[in-house]
Amino acid sequence: MSDSVYKVIELIGTSTQSWEDAARNAVETASKSLADLRVAEIGKLDMKVEDGKVTAFRARVHLSFKYKKES
Repeated sequence: MSDSVYKVIELIGTSTQSWEDAARNAVETASKSLADLRVAEIGKLDMKVEDGKVTAFRARVHLSFKYKKES
């Protein structure tokens, strides 16, 4: 097994449907520009409230990906 290095970034995904969809949106959007995604960890969940009603779910996601070694 070779040594590896990983970076962790924080993303905030949103959804009008659920926290699960919000987290999924964050990961799927990041996967379009980052390779070798490894682990997604939910750090915090919250909701946007307008006029006493929930209008959006937000998930703060810590996402790790592997750095590629340059030759």
